[in-house]
Amino acid sequence: MRRAMTTLVAALVAGAVLGGCAATGGLDGDLTDDWAAPPAAGAFTPAAGVCQVVDTGGTLTLAAYEPVGCDLPHRVETVHVGVLPTARATVPVVGSPELRGAFADCDTRASGYVGDDWRAGRLRLAVALPSAPGWAAGSRWYRCDLTELTTVEEKAEVVTRTGSLRDALKGPSALRLGCQQTGLSARRVQTLTPVTCTGRHDAEFVGVWKAPDRPYPRKDADWAPLYTGCRGVVATYVGVPNDALLRFRSGVVVRPPGPGRWTAGDRGIRCYLWLSDRTVTASLKAAGPTGLPVRTK
Repeated sequence: MRRAMTTLVAALVAGAVLGGCAATGGLDGDLTDDWAAPPAAGAFTPAAGVCQVVDTGGTLTLAAYEPVGCDLPHRVETVHVGVLPTARATVPVVGSPELRGAFADCDTRASGYVGDDWRAGRLRLAVALPSAPGWAAGSRWYRCDLTELTTVEEKAEVVTRTGSLRDALKGPSALRLGCQQTGLSARRVQTLTPVTCTGRHDAEFVGVWKAPDRPYPRKDADWAPLYTGCRGVVATYVGVPNDALLRFRSGVVVRPPGPGRWTAGDRGIRCYLWLSDRTVTASLKAAGPTGLPVRTK
């Protein structure tokens, strides 16, 4: 069985421009006497525990930074704001140790915020940094932002939501990934569509496997460890031995982050069991060997 990969298009880094002008006085024909002097650019730190109406997906100007209560319609929720090392002269770039460290911290913080690995839901984690002018003015923050998506497959769109994501995955939730129906092409899984577990389905999200720090998989041999890791997650989820017979019980679908997110430090692989020979009408969580028997043919 070969891989079926989906690249999530996600905003990993957003900037903030930290300057601006004050309001003018009345215009009397003299353009020098009534204008208030613009304030000097200074360090700015965004707030945590607030939401943003706009999901910029790129550069964010200070004028666009308008935090709102999470009970109001919004597209982004800031779960944590951390501090980067001050010695660096320029803004960290994707793949730098500083940004990878920031992502690792945001990864942990976001999962703690929602009550489970954030990848277990239709969520995207992004890390925002100051812009070059902001960095020059002394800003050293990084912001951990969560966004709800319509899907974790291709063509994901940002959801405008009301209500905080705090503890959103602590229990049952509509955000949680669960049972799926596969879409096949040439006997390979191309798509996963969420369905109720009481309806007929042939796949199910089983959890997340954290890949080791290695280059993004490109060749078949590079993908083998991801499948091995996800098979272990399948075995734990269903309650069957993680042995040589596991591959005859279930197939595996792996969904790694895209190359850009991988470079930024995201190593979380979404893992799904796949029943290539049948469908079921219940979750296979803790179903054991009787629920996931060894196929005889």
